Amino acid sequence: MEIQENWPEIRQHFRNSFSTNFHVSIASVDENQMPTVTPIGSLFLNRDQSGFYFEKFPTKLPQNSITNKNICVLIVNSGTLFWLKALFVGKFKSYPAIKLYGQLGEKRMATEVEIKRLKARMRITRWLKGNNYLWGTMDVVRDITFTNAEIINLGKMTKGL
Repeated sequence: MEIQENWPEIRQHFRNSFSTNFHVSIASVDENQMPTVTPIGSLFLNRDQSGFYFEKFPTKLPQNSITNKNICVLIVNSGTLFWLKALFVGKFKSYPAIKLYGQLGEKRMATEVEIKRLKARMRITRWLKGNNYLWGTMDVVRDITFTNAEIINLGKMTKGL
């Protein structure tokens, strides 16, 4: 999958998938070449093959970025209706999962626009007790530059996408 040409579709897949999962999985490699996966609920994709996430709770990603900045983000649409329709018809109408490959940038203070994007995403839970605990003081982000994208191949179910 060509990342620049298909970036609008990738972003749409991300929006659809995030509404069913509320997180993505980011794989990184530590200094001993051991892989690890970190769930991130605060990833945002920009319009230019880049993104950022709020770095409040992750410990492995920042630690691993010291020796290896390469990452892989797995974005899966886990919608029950999405999967049932595909199973009934025998084919997915859109991508069930995409992997994005890229590199972590340095961490930095979030901009007002980035904080507004986070608050807009989490507005539905603003009245819940855990909302402030999880997202109340998010002020540090880490940039990501994406270089490649890959569609998850599920044989006949994804043929032609």
